[in-house]
Amino acid sequence: QVQLKEFGGGLVQAGGSLRLSCQASGTIFSINTMGWYRQAPGKQRDLVAAVATSGSTNYADSVKGRFTISRENAKTTVYLQMNTLKPEDTAVYYCYAKLMPLGLGYLEDYWGQGTQVTVSS
Repeated sequence: QVQLKEFGGGLVQAGGSLRLSCQASGTIFSINTMGWYRQAPGKQRDLVAAVATSGSTNYADSVKGRFTISRENAKTTVYLQMNTLKPEDTAVYYCYAKLMPLGLGYLEDYWGQGTQVTVSS
């Protein structure tokens, strides 16, 4: 019943901005970590940014200074503010969460279906 749903993908010109959001829903006891990964055609999926319950964040070197990850106080929604976008940022962006469903007693990994971000030059 746990589901991650992404919003905010689209097409933007180089130098522009987009804001992605991801909502976790379902019978969730707690969420440990939420973040974003991306995968370009023919390439592996790798980490873009992540935020833990403590508020600590982790960014890929390629997006530092341009992207900002944040998490609402309810801790069920995570955002990725993407500024100064470059064509090389074009990829499918996947929401990720490490959480504990109700009644399970341990953490599990969950993934969204992905949202396309295309940056034109």
